[in-house]
Amino acid sequence: MNQPEQTDAAPGTPSAQVTQLLCLLRDAVPLIDLRAPGEFARGSVPSAINLPILSDTERADVGTTYKNSGQAAAIELGNRLVSGEVRDARLKAWRDFLTRHPDARLFCWRGGLRSETAQQWLKAAGVSAPRVAGGYKALRNACLDALGSATTTKRWVVVGGRTGSGKTLLLQRTPLAIDLEGLANHRGSAFGARDTPQPETANFENQLAVVLLQHQHSVLLLEDESRTIGRLAIPESWHSKMQSAELIILETDMASRCANIRREYVDEPLQQGLPEADLAQRIEDALDRIARRLGGARHTEVKRLLAEAFDNGNHSAWIERLLSWYYDPMYDYQLEKKHQRVTLTGDADTLLNYLNSELQPLG
Repeated sequence: MNQPEQTDAAPGTPSAQVTQLLCLLRDAVPLIDLRAPGEFARGSVPSAINLPILSDTERADVGTTYKNSGQAAAIELGNRLVSGEVRDARLKAWRDFLTRHPDARLFCWRGGLRSETAQQWLKAAGVSAPRVAGGYKALRNACLDALGSATTTKRWVVVGGRTGSGKTLLLQRTPLAIDLEGLANHRGSAFGARDTPQPETANFENQLAVVLLQHQHSVLLLEDESRTIGRLAIPESWHSKMQSAELIILETDMASRCANIRREYVDEPLQQGLPEADLAQRIEDALDRIARRLGGARHTEVKRLLAEAFDNGNHSAWIERLLSWYYDPMYDYQLEKKHQRVTLTGDADTLLNYLNSELQPLG
């Protein structure tokens, strides 16, 4: 495989190859990830589909042969394992995808033997498909570079507010925002787990990079978050930047906060088909995880009100106690350390009017 031509670039300026990779990611160009399913599961890019040239078992066997007997023996084994009907089936899958997506490209780990082999098989079948230079490794590095550059190329604004104030709803109302909790598939608290699992770390970061590349404004709005969202960590450079960024505070009354919490944590899961008993157990388990910090008597009281709520429908009672006894004191303590960064406090419309006045596309 010919190596891509190296180009001179000013410090901090992406090379021509990196720029091309960023365009592929930003434009969501369809990609065929030829790596084994296990590799794909650990991380790929959002526009990729996994159509492997080797299964996990085949890859392991080829890798062992390569280690013990060298490249030629490994290639020979790979050709034996992927031959006849197996080869025909995999070639057909690639051809079918390329028929639907003529602009698709191929990649493997580093743009080497696997993607070269697939490209040759396709060429012999009369189908042309370019490879991604550098493969997944290059795509992953491009994503990480994009995430790092955002800390200096945009003006960051962080929206804070008490639990249940509707920060996520506010994010959904402006194109300036990136929803970290949505990308992490977690609401960011002890009660924030969803029915579907969180993505792998690499997939979370790669998806975030793609959303960032598609973000066309000079101002970037994010919700105030702790270092982790569920089991996923926000990229270190992002979290560090968020700790010094301008902070605007969303104010919402207690009744509206309770209604927001009920909608997100009770009504929506039930509407999505989660059995009531399972939901009650999920919330009770989350309460148990914060029992020590909540305090024994208060923990018992909230659990009692929770149990009653699934009988009488009065979820506001336990939600208000939880907000007042647990989340609000913690919020007040954290805000005290951040108050010098606060530039605006108000309701959703006040904050949106301020943000809209700063709404500028990138030139």
